[in-house]
Parts: sequence; C-alpha cells; structure tokens
Amino acid sequence: MPKKRYRLKHIWKILVLILGLIIGIGGAYLHHATYRPTTTAQQAVRSAHTTKDVTTFKAKHSRLTVVFYPGALVQPASYAPWAQQVAQAGYTVKIVHFPLNLAVLAPDKVHEVIGSDENYVLGGHSLGGAMAARYAHHQHNPHLKGVFFLAAYADQKGRLDHSGLPVLNITGNRDGVLNWDKYSNNKKYLPTTTQFVTIPGGNHSGFGSYGLQKGDRSATISNQEQQVQIAHTLTAWLHGLPTTQTK
Repeated sequence: MPKKRYRLKHIWKILVLILGLIIGIGGAYLHHATYRPTTTAQQAVRSAHTTKDVTTFKAKHSRLTVVFYPGALVQPASYAPWAQQVAQAGYTVKIVHFPLNLAVLAPDKVHEVIGSDENYVLGGHSLGGAMAARYAHHQHNPHLKGVFFLAAYADQKGRLDHSGLPVLNITGNRDGVLNWDKYSNNKKYLPTTTQFVTIPGGNHSGFGSYGLQKGDRSATISNQEQQVQIAHTLTAWLHGLPTTQTK
C-alpha cells in the first residue's frame, strides 16, 4: 500500500510538472506573438485613462460612447491614435482589455465597462469585430445604437441582418490577413443598409498602430494616414446616427 501511494504521488508530481511546462511554453509563445503599440501609439495613449479593464479616451461633451474590441493578440494601446482623434471629435472611446488579448475569452465584457443607461456603439478589429457582432446579436438593449467593423465580418452566430441596427464596415484594399471570400459571403449576415467603406492603400495592420502583422501586405499609405481615415470615417458615421443628431 505505501508503495502504491508513493507511485501515485510520483505520478501526480510528474503531471503537475508537465502541466507547468505546457503553461509556461504557452505563455512564452503568447508573449512573443503579441503585437505591441508603436511609439506613436504609446504617446497617444498618454491622454487616456487606463485601468485593468479598459482604456478610456474621454470626450469633453460626449454624444455617444464608442466601445471597441481589439484584434487577437493586439495590445489595446495599439488603437490609441485613431481613438484619440474620435474622442477629440466628441465621442468617448473605451478600448476593452481582454484576457491574453483575446476577445473570444470574454466576448460579453462590454457589461463591465459601460453604464446601465449609457448609449453606445460597439465595434472591433478582426476577431474583435466578430466577437462584437456575436455580443450584439444576443442583445436587445435600447442603449446599443450601432455596430462597426474594422477589417472584420459577422458570422452566423453574430448575424445582424434583422437587428435593425446601423452598421459600418471599413476595410483596406491591401489587407493580406482578412479572409476575403468569407468577408464577401458573410455580407448576407449584415443589414442591407450597411455602409461599406474601403481605404485605398490601407492594410490589416493599419487599423491599429503596432507594426506589420504576420501575413499582411504592405500598405501604400502611411499608418498615420490610415489612422486619420479611420477616425474621419467612423466620426462621419457617428454624426449620422439618429441618436447623435441635433434636434
């Protein structure tokens, strides 16, 4: 009996060691694979208020809150340049923080960063956009006023075609990461009133400011220019929403 207990204890020690190695290797890989903000983005994020759950760019007189889900393995501060510009145009921007920088691990986290009576639009980049759509699909919240996608698309679990929500979809024609076939096929999951905008020369990585993403094509415009176009396009769409128009 003592020998059996010894063997079991020894086996458990080995299993714990193996599990620790797997977690360690996985953590090291994610750390290496994570995209970090450029110097420009790091400077822009200084004007924001950052907690463990959200980075907030506060507008002086906010008409509406923009809640944003980052792309997979992209640090939130990477979206600071365009977020700062949108806040300066009158819309508070909240960039949500996710475990391991993966929105798929907590797609409903918007509940933790938005007030119960706060009007907002929800959007995301790449995988973050798909997760934002899935959240919106299951919501019947009158405070959700629209959904936007940056280099992203809705899937069947996040279909919005019968939602009645205003939708904006922005892509760059130099995007080498976006699955263009799925993007085209999945347009059926969006309302017929969806506004589609293409940024000429823009790529997938340019929807943030974190360098060139693996598998992406080089942009033919500067990252600064793409950030400006994102901010202008998003702001124009926000201005046009019924909830933000001056009566």
